[in-house]
Amino acid sequence: MVKVAKNLIKIGKEPVVILPLQDWEKIKEYIEELEEKERYLKALKESKDEKGITLNELKKKYKLNV
Repeated sequence: MVKVAKNLIKIGKEPVVILPLQDWEKIKEYIEELEEKERYLKALKESKDEKGITLNELKKKYKLNV
């Protein structure tokens, strides 16, 4: 349950939010996942216009005997 107090806690002139560390860690992890998803989608979009390489071309390029 959330209680809204009439008295605000401020650091300087800025109001602050106080929450349990465990909740902050969850929020931080969620933000990091969103940022990672955004980077992935950007890379995927940029790579759609590029020509791909076949497995055989890759083996020849890096001299792999697999």
